[in-house]
Amino acid sequence: MRRHPNGRDTIMRDTLQPGAKARLEYKVPANKTVPHLYPEAHDFQVMPTVFATGFMVGLMEWACMKVLEPHIDAGEGSLGIHIDVSHIAATVPGQLVTVDATCTGVSGRRIAFEVVAHDGLEKIGEGRHERMIVPWERFVARVNEKAKRARVGEISAVEKR
Repeated sequence: MRRHPNGRDTIMRDTLQPGAKARLEYKVPANKTVPHLYPEAHDFQVMPTVFATGFMVGLMEWACMKVLEPHIDAGEGSLGIHIDVSHIAATVPGQLVTVDATCTGVSGRRIAFEVVAHDGLEKIGEGRHERMIVPWERFVARVNEKAKRARVGEISAVEKR
């Protein structure tokens, strides 16, 4: 990450451009189905054992992180800040889900993506996602300040790549 001319903000390296893509393939295991999303929630426990929307969203985020991987510096990472997706078809355990993520915009540290998920038989989800590039050390420090105010335990530091 580089310092913006205004001296305050940081900006993404210019190697990341709209059109950058990544594909992620994932065989859905039984523990990524709806009853496993929140095991303590009875409402989820009585639902069908199909790929959960929450896990699909996580898979979409993962594909976007793969787009970013070659473009971020050591000590940096990305956080999901916006998600707008539709889950349009059920997928059963054992099916292979493919997620295609495409960078659609770079605005400073804010990166926009289009995501599409397919299970080999049909499109199962699609939408938009945004991530923010952050220096982990500064992020962890801010979160730990919040943890102190909330009187809860601190989070651990991010492992360096």
